[in-house]
Amino acid sequence: MAELRSFIFIDQLQPQTLAYISTWMRGSLPRARMAAQIIEIAPGLDIEALTDVALKSAEVRAGLLVVERQFGTLEFHSRSTAEVHAGAEAVLDALGASRDDVAPPQILASKIVTRVDRQHAFLINRNKLGSMIVAGDSLYLLECRSASYAILACNEAEKEANVKVIDYRMIGANGRLYLAGDEAEVRNARDAAEAALHAAGAR
Repeated sequence: MAELRSFIFIDQLQPQTLAYISTWMRGSLPRARMAAQIIEIAPGLDIEALTDVALKSAEVRAGLLVVERQFGTLEFHSRSTAEVHAGAEAVLDALGASRDDVAPPQILASKIVTRVDRQHAFLINRNKLGSMIVAGDSLYLLECRSASYAILACNEAEKEANVKVIDYRMIGANGRLYLAGDEAEVRNARDAAEAALHAAGAR
């Protein structure tokens, strides 16, 4: 049986989280506040057959399908929460799995850097697709496993705090998240992100 590395339901995609993923998404683009499901498995190629199952079992649109070295990742979405759940359940049935089989998220690193130096801000901004960090902003850094949990952390942080999404990486061995803003808001974002990951692992 495939290893179910993540099985993430997002009730409402937040605007910055959505805008960031849309910069490199090659499928159907979701809209803000849509529900979405993200599935990550190993071996990676198995995600192709599961994509077929999800799309034929529910009225959903696929936005992201990535097969990389070891892992496969699928994102699909709909305005209908029920349809997203239907597609997700069909995938579980095809795998012969349940939500209890999902690998819980792990927080590998969690740091806040206060009042970022202008040189540091410049270096971060060279390699990002999201908003700009500026000197004096505080920065929240998260690394997690499985990688796709980064989108959950980002989305939930954006719900709870007034922060800028600088970057998040949700493909590969580990996921990474960069959020910036006022120190108090960054701390609120950290708390929300980590609470979401802990809740995902508490099934």
